[in-house]
Amino acid sequence: MGTYINLGNEGFKTSRQDEYVDKSGLISEINKTLNTRKKYSCVTRCRRFGKSMAAEMLCAYYDRSCDSRELFADLQIANDPTFEEHLNKYPVIYLDMTYFTTQTGDKNRMVEIMTEKVEKDLLDTYPEVRPKLNDNDELIDVLLAIASTTGQKFIMIIDEWDAICREFLGDEIAMRKYVDWLRQLFKGNKSERVFAGVYMTGILPIKKDNTQSALNNFREYSMVTPGRLASFFGFTKDEVRVLCDKHGMDFDEMVKWYDGYRIGNEPSMFNPNSVMQALDARECDSFWATTGAFDTVADYIKMNYEGLKDDIIYMLAGGRCEVDTTGFENDLAEIKSKDDVLTVLIHLGYLSYDKTEGECYIPNREVAGEMVNAVKRNKWKVVSEAIDNSKKLLQATLNLDSDLVAQALDKVHEDNTSILAYNDENSLSCVVNLAYYYAKNDYIFFRELPSGKGFADIVMLPRKNVNKPALVVELKYDKDADTAIRQIHERRYTGQLAEYTNDILLVAINYDKQTKTHDCQIERWVNHPNLL
Repeated sequence: MGTYINLGNEGFKTSRQDEYVDKSGLISEINKTLNTRKKYSCVTRCRRFGKSMAAEMLCAYYDRSCDSRELFADLQIANDPTFEEHLNKYPVIYLDMTYFTTQTGDKNRMVEIMTEKVEKDLLDTYPEVRPKLNDNDELIDVLLAIASTTGQKFIMIIDEWDAICREFLGDEIAMRKYVDWLRQLFKGNKSERVFAGVYMTGILPIKKDNTQSALNNFREYSMVTPGRLASFFGFTKDEVRVLCDKHGMDFDEMVKWYDGYRIGNEPSMFNPNSVMQALDARECDSFWATTGAFDTVADYIKMNYEGLKDDIIYMLAGGRCEVDTTGFENDLAEIKSKDDVLTVLIHLGYLSYDKTEGECYIPNREVAGEMVNAVKRNKWKVVSEAIDNSKKLLQATLNLDSDLVAQALDKVHEDNTSILAYNDENSLSCVVNLAYYYAKNDYIFFRELPSGKGFADIVMLPRKNVNKPALVVELKYDKDADTAIRQIHERRYTGQLAEYTNDILLVAINYDKQTKTHDCQIERWVNHPNLL
């Protein structure tokens, strides 16, 4: 066992000793690519989404220096027809790039130092190839000599491949050296003869040269384009439901806090690390610590590229924003537009991306809280005030104080009129969502479909163990609150309210485009058999 080669299965063994959600199906997908032109894979996803665990799993499966059969015997991959073919059959090189960025004192020589260390480890493991090498041979030549001598191709796994790009932000020389090193390793005839497969993981996709990847022989799977690997990027609803049942946790709370990521064709994905921490803590909370990368992006938000600030506020209010992800060069030092910033936020996990609609949005409460922190750090006063005042607005609603509610909505709309202008049927709903931001602590929000000429209703159901009435909000544009109240009475609500039997408050809100003010009526409906 070396420092970088044949590390064994200890990393994955540790993961199996803890609570483990079976993602071994990833191995089957990688097995399909081995020894083909598709054997170069770069799988990038946001932090705390299991990148390193997946890399350790692959290392344990392929590494010929250990016996991992028992580790995988009860997992999905054990039933795959390729399981025996590749189990512990390869010499595996495993590099953690975060180690090199933190341990190497001279960033300008980091690539050279890393190469020297890896070559030494290889030659200590395969001393018989020393006589076949010249002094000026590169790392790929050392690997080729070993492969030719032993008749075995390598599996190479690089964890956090983009750590250099993120840690040495803006250092074009260091970046160029590193990308050239990767090219030398993984492109060309020598590479084809050396590697059975290459798996890189990180946060950002491979940096682009002009319009294409600098390593265009890699198949890339990312938060934007996860392809056939989408189901391995996070926890699915079914997986989280099983965990909640096992540990007696509230599944609805898990959904509120950690669900909301749409990854490729997977419509509902959870942050795995946060789910596991919630299970361990026996309660849901924010486990998302801010990162240096997000602090950098926060600076770009402050610059307000092309109305970026407006889009962030609109998404905090429950809206979605269009985004073009194709122009981003996958380099934090090359952010030139609003679309670039939104794309970075998608890769970092602060936004979810709906590829079908070409839209991004804030996925869940945990991430929304971090966005609010960013807004407050950037001193967006009117938005911070709206969020801070939302607690008072909720209390005014529960107190049936319709005048105070109307005044509060006037204030939110007036302060953010350029962002939340009433120019489509979602805008009034977004103002209400921003105004009632605090209510998300105690309520689950449901956006209903438009009905007739009215705006989308908002239904707020209290969370479990919250002793507050449900809120049914009917929105009207240039009508009156009386009309909205009548419409609530006339409707026969189904769906989320069909089985709700506790108190309900009916909240009717109208916006008058002439006076540019809101009016509101609130009624308490106790024992409401006619509502349902």
